Amino acid sequence: MNFELKTLSLASAAKTATETLIVLISEHFQAGKDPLSALIEKAIKAKDFSAKAGKTLQAYAVSGVSASKIVLVGIGEGKTGDVKSGVMGAMTGLKSAETTKTLITFASTPTPANLHASILAVAEGTYVYGTTQSKPKTRKLTQVVLGVAAANAALKETFATSVAMVQGIEFAKEWANRPANHATPTLLGKAAQGLAKTANISCEVLGPKEVAKLGMGSFMSVAQGSAEPLRFIILKYQGAAKTDTPVVLVGKGITFDTGGISIKPAPEMDEMKFDMGGAASVLGVFKSLSLIRPKLNVVGLIPACENMPDGLAVKPGDVVTSMSGQTIEILNTDAEGRLILCDALTYAERFKPMAVIDIATLTGACVIALGAIRSGMFASEDTLAEALQNAGNLAMDLCWRMPLDEEYAESLRSNFADVGNVGGRAGGAITAAKFLQRFAKKYPWAHLDIAGTAWKGGAAKGATGRPVGLLLQYLLSQQVGVKK
Repeated sequence: MNFELKTLSLASAAKTATETLIVLISEHFQAGKDPLSALIEKAIKAKDFSAKAGKTLQAYAVSGVSASKIVLVGIGEGKTGDVKSGVMGAMTGLKSAETTKTLITFASTPTPANLHASILAVAEGTYVYGTTQSKPKTRKLTQVVLGVAAANAALKETFATSVAMVQGIEFAKEWANRPANHATPTLLGKAAQGLAKTANISCEVLGPKEVAKLGMGSFMSVAQGSAEPLRFIILKYQGAAKTDTPVVLVGKGITFDTGGISIKPAPEMDEMKFDMGGAASVLGVFKSLSLIRPKLNVVGLIPACENMPDGLAVKPGDVVTSMSGQTIEILNTDAEGRLILCDALTYAERFKPMAVIDIATLTGACVIALGAIRSGMFASEDTLAEALQNAGNLAMDLCWRMPLDEEYAESLRSNFADVGNVGGRAGGAITAAKFLQRFAKKYPWAHLDIAGTAWKGGAAKGATGRPVGLLLQYLLSQQVGVKK
């Protein structure tokens, strides 16, 4: 989809040729002497429309307006949530009408946050997946012009970042939505290698032999029950000097999770193709980085494998040795994400990172705690936690900080190894984070549990692309020369 930012007054927007014209109207709207202002005033006077959030009105063949269809959308006081929901609603109508070109204009000059919200809404409201369909669905909307009264520097920068962010989000959606047989560890590796064809990005993909040499016994234990060979993907983006320490992103890449020997129940097991949502988000971030090219260094680590229950599969009670040398008693093979992440966290030490953030669809307990609104965020340092929280707020990709009190680690004690891979039912998202923290003590570390936010179920089943927005916004705040 092609986005374009133009400086357009309401009078200019009225003269612009497009299939559909969407006008976003806040309660602070002041009418001018143009056809659109006249239409808005008449509609409000007749009480057919108001600028309250969520109010809409459609009009056709209005004198003095080039667009054949006009959609008036109320956005209340102009809160970002109201802008996003308003545009999303308008997109639903465009999607069913198979509109190909639209102009979205603000009746008043928007804030950068409102412009960002509108771009996210357009993309989310028109997204379709068609890769594995015999007659692939395609997005009908191909051209979107965003009209603002004055395209200042802040709006231009927000526009460019938001468009790149959308491309990263949709790249993550694509790979998370693919069925497991179309998104194997090998295919994820090839997707990463495809990203490395762009400037500033390099990629290395390690197989079972190389991973064994590294001593990643925990990672290998999860993969040993699958016919699909594991892959350890190493992406590097260099936008700053080689001497600048990178941020490392670690994405859980379980391309399908049966639960292993601790097998999951059949209902909704198909959704376990989304268990590589963390890996998909890392790929999405690198897609966006290739477009924005910010001044910083980023490393992406993706341990990718399936969790299957064949005769070679790891068993409850088995003890494995991680890359760090710590031994782990595997009490539940369905707590496999932490087993592949812990070795990747140890591997991250070699980069002497400024921060490491792991991203994982890790626990059902986090879904119970936070639902589908906010991702769970754990951090070893307050500064990192605050930066991630702020980034999530700006990107409209929310997270919530969870505790890491040492007492939560008590339930991970084992009589037969250094640590067990699960605690009790209570505080499951926290005990999972405490497990990971054991392997992340040599650098500032954060963990994002996206089990509730990486995909939607039911009729709207599909990947969300989260937390690409949060991660990208955080990375941009860490650029060389950017004021913190």
